[in-house]
Amino acid sequence: MSTKSLRSPELEHDLVRNPQLGYEPEGSFGSLRCLSHGYPNPLVRWHYHEEYELHLIVQTSGKVFVGDYIGYFEPGHLVLTGPRLPHNWISTNVPDDGVALRDMVIQFSDAPLRNAAAQLPEINEVMPMLERARHGIEFFGMSEKVRRRIESIRSAQGLRRFAEFTDLLCDLTRCADYRLLSTVQLQSFDDVATLAQINTIINFITDNLDKQFSLGDIAARVGQSEHKFSRHFRKATGNTFTDFVNRLRVNKACQLLMESDAYVTNICYEVGFNNVANFNRHFLQIKGVTPTVFRRQAEARFGLASPAR
Repeated sequence: MSTKSLRSPELEHDLVRNPQLGYEPEGSFGSLRCLSHGYPNPLVRWHYHEEYELHLIVQTSGKVFVGDYIGYFEPGHLVLTGPRLPHNWISTNVPDDGVALRDMVIQFSDAPLRNAAAQLPEINEVMPMLERARHGIEFFGMSEKVRRRIESIRSAQGLRRFAEFTDLLCDLTRCADYRLLSTVQLQSFDDVATLAQINTIINFITDNLDKQFSLGDIAARVGQSEHKFSRHFRKATGNTFTDFVNRLRVNKACQLLMESDAYVTNICYEVGFNNVANFNRHFLQIKGVTPTVFRRQAEARFGLASPAR
C-alpha cells in the first residue's frame, strides 16, 4: 500500500493553546477548560486531542468532519467528540470580515471523571455517553440550553463551575434525541461485563480485518453458540455480525482514503473485502457515496488550502 503524502490529523496539545486564540489562560481553570473563537481562526484545522470536546456552533454554516463522518452544520449544531477523534468545522458562508464568535467549546479529560466514579456511584450515569462519544455524538434540541450552561460554566469558578458542569453532563446524558456520527455504532453499555466482552471482540475483528472469519469463528472464541452470540451481539451493537464487520471494514477504508494515496483497489483488499465490486457496493450503502467521491470530499477537511504535506 502506498503511504506517501500522508494527511494525518494534527495533535493539539497545551503548547498551542494560546489565550490569544480563545483558550482560557493556564492556571485559570481546573478539570475543564473553555474555549471560544471566531472564524477564520488558526484553530480551525483537521486535528485531535486527548480530551473530550463539547462543541457548539453559534454562527455560520458549512461542512463538518468527525472521524470518517462528513456532513453539514448550521447554528445550533452541537457535537461531543471523544479523546483522539479527529474533527474540523469548515464554514462556507462567512462575511468578508469574518465572524467574532462561531464556536463555544468545553474540553475535559477522561481520568478525573473515571476516578471520581470509582468513589461516587452517581457519576457512573455519564459513562455510557462518554463511551458513545468515541464515535462522535450530535445532539438535537439542546443548543439554547447548552449555550446557557457553557456561559454559566465560563463565568464560574471552583466548586460552582464543577456543579454547573455536572448539570450540563446530566442534561446531555438524559437527551434521547441524538445520533452517532461514526461508521460503527455501539448502542448498549449498561452492563460493564457486556461492554468488556464486546470491546474484546471488536478489538480482535479490528486487528484482523484483512483476514476472513465467520460468525462461528468469533462465537467459538467467546464460548457461545452461534445463535446465542448472534442475539447477544446484535443487542449490544444494533447490527448483525456481518453488517458490523462490513461497517468496521468501511470505517478502516475511510481512514486509508483520507490519510494515504493508496489505490482504491488496494484499499479494498487491505480491509478484507474479496472483490472491488462488493467493496464499492457496501461502501456506497454505508457512506452514501463511492470511495472515490468520499476521498475527494474528505480533502475539504483541511479548509480551502491544500495541506502542505
